[in-house]
Amino acid sequence: MSGLEEAERVELTVAAVAPGGHCVARVDGQVVFVRHALPGERVLAEVTEVHRGFVRADAVRVLEAAPDRVTPPCPYARPGRCGGCDLQHVAPDAQLSWKAAVVREQLVRLGGLTEADCDALGVRVTALPGGPLGWRSRVRYAVDAAGRAGLLKHRSHEVVPVDRCLIAHPAIQELPVLAVTGANWPDAEAVETVASTGGDVAVTAVATGSSHRVSGPERVRERAAGREWVLPTSSFWQVHPAAADTLVDAVLELADPRPGERAWDLYGGAGLFAAALAGRVGGTGRVTVVEAAGDGVAAARENLRDLPAVEVVAARVETALARRRVTGPVDVVVLDPPRTGAGKRVVRDVVAAGPRAVTYVACDPAAFARDVRVFAELGWRLVALRGYDLFPMTRHVELVGLLTPA
Repeated sequence: MSGLEEAERVELTVAAVAPGGHCVARVDGQVVFVRHALPGERVLAEVTEVHRGFVRADAVRVLEAAPDRVTPPCPYARPGRCGGCDLQHVAPDAQLSWKAAVVREQLVRLGGLTEADCDALGVRVTALPGGPLGWRSRVRYAVDAAGRAGLLKHRSHEVVPVDRCLIAHPAIQELPVLAVTGANWPDAEAVETVASTGGDVAVTAVATGSSHRVSGPERVRERAAGREWVLPTSSFWQVHPAAADTLVDAVLELADPRPGERAWDLYGGAGLFAAALAGRVGGTGRVTVVEAAGDGVAAARENLRDLPAVEVVAARVETALARRRVTGPVDVVVLDPPRTGAGKRVVRDVVAAGPRAVTYVACDPAAFARDVRVFAELGWRLVALRGYDLFPMTRHVELVGLLTPA
C-alpha cells in the first residue's frame, strides 16, 4: 500500500502511455497513473485518487517537457477542469502514435498477440479529415444545480460551466445553450445538441423520465454510404462527420462481400453496414440486421425499406443467436458491439455459424483484445487491423479488424 495520500504532491518521471488517457509512473515501486503528462517528462503530480495497488494523479506542473507537448487550445482542458479531452496537451501527430501504442499494448497483454504479430498487422491509427477541433456533431451538456450547462470533470459528476467546447461542431458552438449566452436550464439534467451531416441542428432538454425539443427538428438527416438517413435525434450515429463513411469503406475493404453471399450485421443500429453489405451481395444475397434498441430498430426498418434483401431482427444479439432468431450458414459477419465488447457467448455462436470472415468494429481496444483472444481459442486469427482517430483530442480510438479461421 502506497504512502501517498489524496491531494499530496510528488515529483515523478513519466514512463509509457497507458489506457484511459494516462501515462505510467512509479513512486517507491507504487504504480501511478498520471493524466496531462507525456512519456519522458518530469512533472509535479497531485494525487487525485488512492486505490489498493495504484494511485491516480494529475500533472499540475511540468518540470521537464517532452518534445511533443503543446499548449492545450482549450482553457478547460487542464487538471481539475473539463474531463472530456484527454490529449489536448499532445501534438496531433503524437496523439495518433499514443493511441497506436495503447492498441498494441492491449493486444499483447489482453489479446494474446506477440510483438511480432503486431508488427505484421502494422498497428497504426489514421486521422480523419477536418482537423482535431470542431468535429463533434453530438454533444451532451450536463446541467449543474444553478441551471448552467457545462461538461463533467474527469471521473466525476461535478459540472464545469464552459463558455465554448472547441471540439464541438461549429453549428453547436453557435447555439445559445451555455451560460455565457444567458441560457439557464432550471428544470433540466442535461442538454443534448445535434448538428447532422444533412444540415439539421437540434437542441433537446432532458429531465428525469422526459425530454422536450427546444429547437430544431425531431428527426435529423445524415448522409453516408451513398444514402440519406432519417432518424430521431436520440438514435445512435457516429459523432465525427467523416466516421460513418470511413468505417463503411474499411468494412467493405476487409470483408469483401460478394454477390449472392449471406451477411449478418450484428448490433446493427440504423443499418449503416447492412445497406453497404446489401449493395455488394445483390438481389440474390441476404443481409440480416440484429439490433436491440427500439429507436435503432425503427430507424433501420424505415431507412432500409427499399432494400428487399435486408431483414431487421429486433432482439439482443446474444438472444437472437442462442434462440436461433438468426441461423447459419452465413458468409460474412459484421460485429459492432458496445464498448463492453461482444463477449465469449456471442463470439462462440458467431464462429459456430461458420462464416468465412468476421469484420469487428470496436470502440474500446481492451474489449476488442479480449474478444480477439476468444476467437484465437476457437481457432481464428486476426489477419488485418485498421485504426482510426474518430475522436481527436480524446483517448478514444476506433478499430476495424478482420478475423478469419486460422
